[in-house]
Amino acid sequence: MKMMKTLVASLFGLALAMNANAQIEKDNSFVHERSDSYEWPTDKAVLEKLDKWQDQKFGVLFHWGLYSQAGVVESWELCSEDWLVRWIPNYYEFKKWYWGLIDEFNPTDFDPDQWARIMDEAGMKYMIFTTKHHDGFCMYDTKYTDYSIANGPFKNDPRKDVARHVWDAFRKKNFMMGCYFSKPDWHCEWFWNPEFDTPRRGINYKKERHPDWWKNYQDFTYNQLKELMTEYGDFDILWLDGGWVRGEDVHLDKLLAEVRSTTQPGLISVDRAIKGRNENYQTPERGIPETQLNHPWESCITLSHAWGYIPNVQFKSARTVVGMLAEICAKGGSLALGVGPTPQGLIQPEVEAILKEVGAWMKVNGEAIYNTRITPNYNTGKTWFTANKNGKTLYAIYALADDETLPATIEWEGNEPVGRMTLLKGNRAVSYTYKDGKVTVKLPKGLKNEPVALKFNVKK
Repeated sequence: MKMMKTLVASLFGLALAMNANAQIEKDNSFVHERSDSYEWPTDKAVLEKLDKWQDQKFGVLFHWGLYSQAGVVESWELCSEDWLVRWIPNYYEFKKWYWGLIDEFNPTDFDPDQWARIMDEAGMKYMIFTTKHHDGFCMYDTKYTDYSIANGPFKNDPRKDVARHVWDAFRKKNFMMGCYFSKPDWHCEWFWNPEFDTPRRGINYKKERHPDWWKNYQDFTYNQLKELMTEYGDFDILWLDGGWVRGEDVHLDKLLAEVRSTTQPGLISVDRAIKGRNENYQTPERGIPETQLNHPWESCITLSHAWGYIPNVQFKSARTVVGMLAEICAKGGSLALGVGPTPQGLIQPEVEAILKEVGAWMKVNGEAIYNTRITPNYNTGKTWFTANKNGKTLYAIYALADDETLPATIEWEGNEPVGRMTLLKGNRAVSYTYKDGKVTVKLPKGLKNEPVALKFNVKK
């Protein structure tokens, strides 16, 4: 019976994911928009780490938890907002079933070294791991709640402190390290108190009437954050989700001051969608800003239609990922690609195949991505431009579409080259002309049908 419920939930989760994706493409109603202003940090160590992070350009954002076991869209179905539909029509029965997934989630094949190897081969340089989504289920052995991976069927496994093992595997590969944490916690009685119903994503009581409940929630959340930032090694990024709860609600200023002066110097704080001093970079979700931005930002975009694992889902192609990365870098951002490991704790073979193809392209063309910065004339059609930090060397990336054959010539306006122009792949010289403000590049015959990256010096 449990297997049948999980199968039905998985199929329903796929339908919900596709519906959510359609809504996103239509009106952005299910995404975090970026803040409308940016405040530069004043801490020198934070600025230095931000600059280093901006060099990396390509990272991974892992969502893995009870929702993976169910094969549904993260933990959102727990929220009783009217855009959600559940396979169990009765909301209270659904919540009881979802909370009970702790008794089923047993990732005996968990292999963080496989994760790190695949992402490293894909050309990724930083990672963010979801320690707790809005459902409150912790993917680490926290001292502050029993609702964690360390208290279900996996509790006797030596790897039960899952997050620690994930981070250790990626540290061995020299990734910049990120910790995702949801400020809202729907399982915590001090956030959604059992005395009342749960009609919204926020707390289900008035804090003015129950200041003791609110303080308990604040202390609980602060203690969990401090636990992560003091007991789990060095981090570069603290990525806080749930923008309807502000960082100030969980004493973020106090936490950052303490850990930056002790265990985490220069820690990048991402209190996402909360503009101000603790949103050190912005995070437009599932989309790319229309124009170039000159402050730190990251597009977080899923490889499939959902952040977590859903069976039989359609994935973006390697060409699509490369095209997104080229556009994002040309506009001054970084890409955190969303990947959801399976309930068993592995990266799917089809995901590995896509990322291996991306990595093969990055291995020979990565110079046009890593360590680059923006250049004023950054786009013509499908061609995106990035700049070396010297400001003289530009890169032109032609983002070949899935159904397109590589053209014989590439044209763009402005960015007049001087001297030799080469393909990054093979350092092969190409011929070009410049006339009436337009550059025409003749591509050599016999090239592989894939995106191409060109390198040239620009006339000043």
